[in-house]
Amino acid sequence: MRPPIARITTTDGVSGFGFSPISPERAEAIVGFQLSEAFDSDFSSDTGWGVTEPFRILEYPIWDLVGKLAQKPVYAILSEQNGAFRAPCYDTSLYIDDLHLDDNAEAAALIASEALEGKARGHNAYKIKVGRGAMHMPLDKGTQRDIDVIRAVREAVGSDAAILIDANNGYNLNLTKQVLGGAADANVYWMEEAFHEDARVYGILKEWLNAEGLETRIADGEGGASPHLVDWAKDGLIDIVQYDIFSPGFSRWLELGPELDAANVGTAPHHYGGHYGNYVSCHLSAKVERFEFVEWDHATTPGLDDSGYSISNGYVNVPQDPGFGLNLEETPYQKARAENGFEVLA
Repeated sequence: MRPPIARITTTDGVSGFGFSPISPERAEAIVGFQLSEAFDSDFSSDTGWGVTEPFRILEYPIWDLVGKLAQKPVYAILSEQNGAFRAPCYDTSLYIDDLHLDDNAEAAALIASEALEGKARGHNAYKIKVGRGAMHMPLDKGTQRDIDVIRAVREAVGSDAAILIDANNGYNLNLTKQVLGGAADANVYWMEEAFHEDARVYGILKEWLNAEGLETRIADGEGGASPHLVDWAKDGLIDIVQYDIFSPGFSRWLELGPELDAANVGTAPHHYGGHYGNYVSCHLSAKVERFEFVEWDHATTPGLDDSGYSISNGYVNVPQDPGFGLNLEETPYQKARAENGFEVLA
């Protein structure tokens, strides 16, 4: 993957870097800013969490720089936790990779084998893409395959693992009931994006889950989420909010996470396809009590050294290095900058 990366450097030569889609024009407009301008108040105070709106285009490089200057990891700045730190994570790689197979049992065995690959990498939570019958296969056969896959993954990874399913809005209420009911013995931890956000339908689904004795949580919020989602969560219709880690972003999550904590709502930021989100989500978890999981997307980015991070027993082991604990490899970074980037000097 090649996420957009920006690096900022102080007059003393200290640098921070991170995800940023900043344009040359915007960079020209803010180059030379004082770090204090990027925060409403001291960033270690109760009221100063997060980068101010004019600088949020650079919030990840700014937080990385703050950590470098303080010689602390971002998680320690946010939470005053010192020493080793880890964050719960899930393997997000169980896609619909089985459409070339006609037999449902063979398809379920294939996805179960992929789950075992994740287990070998240290995972103990797995997100399965579902919705085959909504688009990719005949309705009845595809829906039954979803159920078969869920049950096969459960059998493969064991009873203590968390299983999450994600329909990308491909179900309706009845299909959601059919799949969750058919896979009831698999103890699905959350149902993500079952259908397009609708408070009335969420309420009906909640009533059905309670009547069936199913403890499956409702998770939603990635992509073009309804602006009413947080209110619905506070009303008990949604259990876990999944706004993206890049939009609305890290600073908005620093505000929203504690707000959701107060309402006993879970937090699980989405970022699939962003890669860099793997790491910054870990640091966010230090500030949010009801943080559920880091979405761990197994990928590589040329020039991004993430060797300080590792996964074991269902957790990301977060490095204690300053900032976000990542390093830029200078040669590939400079090559990418020369080919597709820019440099702005004060």
